[in-house]
Amino acid sequence: MSDLILHHFDPSPFAEKIRLVFGLKGLAWRSVDIPMVPPKPDLTALTGGYRRTPVLQVGADIYCDTRLIALELERRFPNPTLFPGATRGLALALASWADRSFFDPGAALAMGTNLGLLPEPLLADRKAFFNFMDFSRLGEDVPHMYTQLRSQLDTLEQALAVGTDFLGGSAPGWADIGAYFPVWMVRGNLANVADVLAPFPLVRAFADRMLALGHGQRSELSATDALAVARAATPLPGAGVTLRDEVATALNLQAGDTVQVTPDDYGKTPVTGKLYSYTMHEVAVQRTDERAGNVVVHFPRAQYRVERA
Repeated sequence: MSDLILHHFDPSPFAEKIRLVFGLKGLAWRSVDIPMVPPKPDLTALTGGYRRTPVLQVGADIYCDTRLIALELERRFPNPTLFPGATRGLALALASWADRSFFDPGAALAMGTNLGLLPEPLLADRKAFFNFMDFSRLGEDVPHMYTQLRSQLDTLEQALAVGTDFLGGSAPGWADIGAYFPVWMVRGNLANVADVLAPFPLVRAFADRMLALGHGQRSELSATDALAVARAATPLPGAGVTLRDEVATALNLQAGDTVQVTPDDYGKTPVTGKLYSYTMHEVAVQRTDERAGNVVVHFPRAQYRVERA
């Protein structure tokens, strides 16, 4: 089996989700450090321009979005599971709350309370990228965002009040990783984080338990070597277009058509390629790059727009 290669940067809260999956499952993985702002030519050679972090590479298969990355890791390494106690459906549904309702105010606070410390290229890039933030009033919105964050922290506190160590019981899983990563973000970015978390003792103890999961066995890899891995590999066979009725009537697409796949919320940079696989929960496109060779880029179906290029 090919190495697991994570393209990420250490401060990325979404990358922390996948690093924790590696820790929970005890996996060895290779780390490729990517720039925090474009251009990212080495990563673009693999993804075709996908804008978000992280990206998982396994040989010539490139997986985008933490939801899909987590499910692919669960498929390849089912034990220990990310979904203890038959919590798969609930954990996947909870991810939307964690990724938006919980993450958004934490991210706005991290930006708003550190505006004077951010390099101008990073700030300019995030203004264009985080379209859910109003950067024109980000500083004055800090008190409001504190109220929003505290509300979500209290929601998590109530969920933990049942007395179990984790949301699904005695074992950690994907639901816990989703609920934890905004806490990890604010712990690393708010100077007054001790005061913010003070009213939430269960959340603090939970965060310490999640931190103890670690990140598995990490080793470094250069971007050049990651591209060489992709060139030497062959993508997994595609599933084809398995929802033929839906594709024919709704999208009017067939395998081999040139399509573009675009997030429908933010980071709306389309990736163009040949439709390789289309199922209920995943869409994949095949593309060729002179540096990466023949690769297949995988996306979730939910919250991604698929249309003819």
